[in-house]
Amino acid sequence: MRRLSGIAIERLKGVGEKRGELFRRLGVETAWDLLRFYPRDYQDWSQTFPIDEAPRDQLCVVRAKVISAPSMTRVKGGKLLFRLAVTDGDTDLHLTFFNNRYIDRLLLPGKTYLFRGKLGFSAGKYSMTMPEFAAEEKAHGITPVYSSTQGLSSRQIGAAVASALGLMPEAPEDPLPQALREEYQLCHLGYALKNVHFPRSQEDLDIARRRLVFQEFLVLQLGLTMIKSGRREQNLHRIPERYPEDFAALLPFRLTGAQQRAIAQGVKDMAGNSPMNRLIQGDVGSGKTAVAAALCWVTAKAGWQAALMAPTEILAGQHYQSLEGILGPAGLRCALLTGGVSAGEHKRIHQGLAAGEIDLVIGTHALISQKVAFRDLALVITDEQHRFGVNQRVALAQKGASPHLLVMSATPIPRTLALMAYGDLDISVLDELPPGRRPVETYLIGPDKRERAFRYIQKHLDQGRQGYIVCPLIENDESGMMSVNEYAQLVRRALPAGKIGVLHGKMKPGEKESIMKSFAEGQIQLLVATTVVEVGVDVPNAAIMMIENAERYGLSQLHQLRGRIGRGEHQSTCILVSDYNSPESLRRLNLFKSTNDGFAIADADLKFRGPGDFFGQRQHGLPQLKIADMFGDMGLLKEAQRCARRVFRRGALETKEYGALRQEIQELFSKTGDMVAL
Repeated sequence: MRRLSGIAIERLKGVGEKRGELFRRLGVETAWDLLRFYPRDYQDWSQTFPIDEAPRDQLCVVRAKVISAPSMTRVKGGKLLFRLAVTDGDTDLHLTFFNNRYIDRLLLPGKTYLFRGKLGFSAGKYSMTMPEFAAEEKAHGITPVYSSTQGLSSRQIGAAVASALGLMPEAPEDPLPQALREEYQLCHLGYALKNVHFPRSQEDLDIARRRLVFQEFLVLQLGLTMIKSGRREQNLHRIPERYPEDFAALLPFRLTGAQQRAIAQGVKDMAGNSPMNRLIQGDVGSGKTAVAAALCWVTAKAGWQAALMAPTEILAGQHYQSLEGILGPAGLRCALLTGGVSAGEHKRIHQGLAAGEIDLVIGTHALISQKVAFRDLALVITDEQHRFGVNQRVALAQKGASPHLLVMSATPIPRTLALMAYGDLDISVLDELPPGRRPVETYLIGPDKRERAFRYIQKHLDQGRQGYIVCPLIENDESGMMSVNEYAQLVRRALPAGKIGVLHGKMKPGEKESIMKSFAEGQIQLLVATTVVEVGVDVPNAAIMMIENAERYGLSQLHQLRGRIGRGEHQSTCILVSDYNSPESLRRLNLFKSTNDGFAIADADLKFRGPGDFFGQRQHGLPQLKIADMFGDMGLLKEAQRCARRVFRRGALETKEYGALRQEIQELFSKTGDMVAL
C-alpha cells in the first residue's frame, strides 16, 4: 500500500485541486487515506417489498412507478410542500417532500424508482415522508454513506473511492501474516477494503468489517503494550514499600478503604523494579487528591520532587491550597506555578526547583515550559487527564529521569473501556465516597415549573448558598432555545437581587479565569454557564444547580455537571428542566434522577448512546478508531487483546513477517507523542 500512500488525493480521477481541499478537511490527503475513510453507514436497496406487505414504521424499500407530477402548496412558515402518488401496480403510496424545488425534475411520471423510508398507514392510505429514492437502474444493492462536508457529497466520495480501489494491486501487501489470518479466520486486506466500501452482500460486508475491526484493535493493543513495556525501565526512584501510616495521621479525616487500597497499590508500584504508571479513576468527590497527596508525601520523604499538573489556574490553585494545607505542616515545601504568577515569583520557583529546595510544585501548562528544570523529579501527576493530550503528559515526564506517573480522572468509565482508553496504565478505582458526603437530590421538571424553580433557587441564595444554571447554547441556533446570554437576562429579571455571572467557552481565557475566581470567592452567587463548568471548580458553598434542556446531554455529562455541587456540608439539589418529548429521553432522565453512582450512570450511558458518543471528542490522547466500536465489537476486542498478548510474548513483532504490522503501529501512534516509547 506504500504506492497508494504516495498518490496525493488531487491526482485521483475526478478530484482535482479544488475538491482535493475538501477531502483534506476530512483528513484525507492520499489515496491510501481514502481507502481507510470508511463509510459511516449503508443504504440497503437490495430487498424490496410490495407496498401493502412492507413493514410499518421501519426503514424499508419499495419499487413503484410515479403516477402524476408533484403538486405544490405553501405551508406555515413559508415552507414548500410537495405531494405525489406512486404505485406498484396493486397499491398506491403517497409521498411528501419539503422544500425540494427540483422534485418534479427528479421524479418523472411513468418512470419506476426505488423509494427508501418509513412506511406509514392512516385513513386507509399508505404514506412516506421525505424518502430517499433512486432510479431503478441506478440503485445498487448496498450503497455506502460517507461523512461528508459542504461541497463534497457522499456520492462524490464514493466515486473517488472507486478510483482509488482501481489503483490497488490485485493482491496488496497484508500487514497480518497469513498464519495469523487463518488462525482467526480473517479475510485478506484487499478483499476487506473492496467489500467494506462496495459490498456485494451483507455477508461480504460482515466478513470485511470483521477483518478491519480486528486489525484496528490488534494494532492499538500492540501499540499500548509496546508503550507499557517500553516504560518498564529500571526504577531510579525506589520508595520503601510500606503503608504510610504517618501520612494518615496528617489528615483531619479517615481515609476510605478504596483510598487506602489505591495508596497501597501506588506505593507498591513505586517500590518495584519499574516506575509506577497508574490511573486513579474515581467518581466526583471520591478523594483522589488525598491519594495524590500520599504519594507526593512518600516521594518527598525519600528525598525527591513531585509535580502535579492541572488544566486551569483555578483548579491548580485549589489543589495547591489542599495539598499545602495537608503537607505543609509535615515539612514539605510546596509551590504554585501558573501563568498568573508574577515574573519574580516565577524566577524564585524556577531556582527552587532546580536547586531541589521545592518538594512539590502544582501548576498548569506552565510546568512544561523550557525554563522549568528539576533537580530530581520522581513523581509526575496529571489531573483531569482527559483535558490533556499525551504529548503534554510526556513533556512533563521528560523533566525527570524515568519518573513515576500518576494520572487522575473523574470521568467514570466502565472497566473494559478504561482498559482500552488507558491501556498503557495500571488502574485503581475509588468506588467509595468519604463519610459524611450526602447524595445530591435530583428532580425532573417541565418548562412550566421554571418560575417555581427560580423561587427555590432564590431561597438557597437568601440562605447564603451559591449555585449554577447550565444552558446548552453559547449562541442562538435554529432550535429556538435561548443562548446563555439571553438566558442570563431572563434569570436577572427573575432574581433581581442575585449577583449573577455568565461563563461560556468563547470568552477569553483570562476573562473565564476571572469569573471563576469571583465565583469561588463568593462574589458571584449564581453562575449562568454552558458546560464549561463541567470540570474543575470546587466550591463547597455551591448547593443548587438547574440544567436547562437536560435531554440534550449524555448521562455521563449530566453526572459531571451535577458533581459541581454536593461538595460541602449543605444538602444539595439538582433540577433537570426538560420537555422530554420522547419516551427514551424520559427513561434516560429518570434513570439519572434515581442514582448518584457514576459507574452505574456510565454503564447506562453506553447502552443508551454507544461508545462513539460516550467518549465524545478525542479526550485521551490515543489514536482515534476509524471503524471499530469498543462496545458493539467487544467480542472482537477481547480476541484482539488475547492475540496481542501472544504476539508480544513470542517476540514476533521483531521478525520480518510482522514488519508491515509494526509499521502500522508506528504510523498509528506517530501523532500521540508516545512514539518516544516505541
